[in-house]
Amino acid sequence: MTRPALPLPLTLSRRLAAPKARTAGGKGGVLPRLIVLLIGVLLAIALAPPAHADRVRDLGTFQGVRSNQLTGYGVVVGLPGTGDDTLEYVTQAMRGVSGRLGLQLPAGVNPGLKNAAAVLVTADLPAFSKPGQRIDVTVSTIGKAKALRGGALIMTPLYGADGQIYAMAQGNLAVGGLGITAKDGSQLTVNVPTVGRIADGATVERAVDTGFDHGDVLRWNLFQADFLTASRVRDAINGKYPDTAAVEDGMTLALKLPNGADRRASQMAAIEMIDVIPGETSARVIVNSRTGTVVINSAVRLSPAAISHGKLVVRIDEKSQVSQPNAFSQGRTAVTPSSKIAVNEGDAHVALFRPGASLASLVDALNKLGVSPSDLVAILEALKQAGSLKAEMEVI
Repeated sequence: MTRPALPLPLTLSRRLAAPKARTAGGKGGVLPRLIVLLIGVLLAIALAPPAHADRVRDLGTFQGVRSNQLTGYGVVVGLPGTGDDTLEYVTQAMRGVSGRLGLQLPAGVNPGLKNAAAVLVTADLPAFSKPGQRIDVTVSTIGKAKALRGGALIMTPLYGADGQIYAMAQGNLAVGGLGITAKDGSQLTVNVPTVGRIADGATVERAVDTGFDHGDVLRWNLFQADFLTASRVRDAINGKYPDTAAVEDGMTLALKLPNGADRRASQMAAIEMIDVIPGETSARVIVNSRTGTVVINSAVRLSPAAISHGKLVVRIDEKSQVSQPNAFSQGRTAVTPSSKIAVNEGDAHVALFRPGASLASLVDALNKLGVSPSDLVAILEALKQAGSLKAEMEVI
């Protein structure tokens, strides 16, 4: 199939079309038109973008340049009677808060804290975050508090995996859920009222060293291990920066980058924008057993196989007939059951797959058979057992 020619500049079109006016007869204009068509096809091929090319930044990430999870334990106050009440750990938390503020609660006194709730505070610390910057936090109850609407989080330290404090959180919560309880015990809940969020609710107190600006080698990791994709990324990087990348395994490349944050960051940015054609993914069929969703990727192929699918429907209708005696008879009214059984077997169609059948052939054949998601899973499992389905099946 020939590709449509791209529009040529006006000057080039006139130069190519000029000989047509000087030739005599109708045959003299054929050669210039062929030249124009050939040049258009060549330009279309030269200017066409690479098929299925992805940027390096979409295939993986540099090691160490990532976010870190933070967690803290705090107390939300100011609730309209929807707190944890007399739970012991809430009381202990309030004693700690009061102690920091110089107020000591009497020993043995457990105040009712319906307006307070113990919560867990979580946040993600982005890469290169510096002290003074602000990040969002999520606040979730851990006790029997019914709602966090209207509450405020007291100053809470957020810890990293190493036990160090990296941020301090505090502020008023924004809660999208709503919970209402009536006197008779009836309840109404909209969304989730026990989880809230504070935009810019934490201040970063400590930076995380990513290590990208020092060291002789910086590693780059694929999102999914694939030797072919790793090799193509290496070749693309070395094509622009010779002797820079080397494959360590199916997921990791070792990059020799210049020292210094400025030069290294510039080269990292240029590497991330390089286009690479990734390797084709392995054939895989994903089955969600809870929802009945079946996903088949384009790499799935079939060996010669025939599929027959039919439905057997058994229908039983139960009716009751009332028998009334005559007016002057000695009989009594009786109810007699009446059953009707019908068996209907649907038409069984057979779908034949030739060697190397693709995903489109499989989908078209199964649509003609009129299979449901559960039947589709059974057919795919049977094809797998028969050795006709060349794919990995994964049930989630």
